[in-house]
Amino acid sequence: MKFGLFYEHQLPKPYDSDQWDPDAEHKLLKNALDQVELADQLGFDYIFEVEHHFLEEYAHSSAPEIFLAAASQRTKNIRLGHGIALMPPRYNHPARVAERISTLDLLSDGRVEFGTGESASEMELGGFGVPREEKKLQWEEATRQCIRMMTETPYPGYEGAYFGMPERNVIPKPLQKPHPPLWVASSRRETTMVAARLGMGSLGFAFEKPEEAAERVKQYFEIVREECTPIGVAINPALAVLSSLMCCDSDEEAMAKGVEGTQFFSYSLAYYYNPFTGAKHQPGKGHIYRKFKDTPEEERMGMFGGRGRGFGGGDDNKEPEDEVQRALWRAAQRGGCIGTPDFIRETLLKYEAAHLDTMIFVSQSGNRKHEDVMESLEMFGKQVLPEFKERHKEHQKWRDGQLAGVDFEINSSI
Repeated sequence: MKFGLFYEHQLPKPYDSDQWDPDAEHKLLKNALDQVELADQLGFDYIFEVEHHFLEEYAHSSAPEIFLAAASQRTKNIRLGHGIALMPPRYNHPARVAERISTLDLLSDGRVEFGTGESASEMELGGFGVPREEKKLQWEEATRQCIRMMTETPYPGYEGAYFGMPERNVIPKPLQKPHPPLWVASSRRETTMVAARLGMGSLGFAFEKPEEAAERVKQYFEIVREECTPIGVAINPALAVLSSLMCCDSDEEAMAKGVEGTQFFSYSLAYYYNPFTGAKHQPGKGHIYRKFKDTPEEERMGMFGGRGRGFGGGDDNKEPEDEVQRALWRAAQRGGCIGTPDFIRETLLKYEAAHLDTMIFVSQSGNRKHEDVMESLEMFGKQVLPEFKERHKEHQKWRDGQLAGVDFEINSSI
């Protein structure tokens, strides 16, 4: 199993102020670069950086290509993932995405992972005029054409349902041939299977349990073998799952330093993605962290469709049935990767047994302190990560068996 970090660049406002400190965003991004540099030194395999717009406090990551470019010059080995680039053309013209991905791939010596998606928040969809009912169709059309732009000389032009452009040679071309590995954001099981059919890696943002991961892994590779019609010129069969990380000497310390961050992550995500609360947000005037702190824990859980004693878990907790609501609910729990190295190791062994390819950690979230994040990364990187890295060759043998006879590159043009 491989490991990565996931960045939203969360920045809650101070509870007793309606404004951030003047240097807050500057410090946030600089701290994140320090964390990524340390992760590279420790042997982490990936970072994945979101693209979100207008989602104050939840995600100050509106220009991921700039952050990843900076990270490329601070690191040597870690893969630099867009997790994800927003593909509907009203967000980003496909040619501009192709240019940015290729340039980053050249600057990073071929370390880019090209994750794609649509987003679903009203602040973003409404801000850019993307109709909710069309966003999946726009994603697929734009992603297909973007890949053609990176691989064809010249790009012959296109007139489609959602964008068009004449013949042009889109430059530069990526260093990785035929193109960087392709991923798609997957909050629902059905999207994971769409990823398999299209030959894309699945960025599983549903916080799946190990037994669920095992079921998805089995079906995903069956579809790759039997039903795959690639969206690109090369396939990237892989599954990643999201979890929250805070590694400390004791479970009590890890919970004290890490649980509120997972709570705020879920609360702020649900706030923007709920059509009732997200649509009513007042840009530049809202205070999500204060709402979060002032909302009783039981009421917070209601935002995710769950009920029970609260974020720490308990016998009377009940998971929501809806997949997206369940993902939010799970993200707010303590989780299996907030605890001691031994506690985290036992959890990860279950995912390893499920043949998961990659575990991606939310490490920076909410009001977690940069110093705590750095100490957690170092402890995990030195006490837990090495043994899984040593066993990865065994997982690779299993993958080779699953993918026997599968063509990883498509010879014909798309």
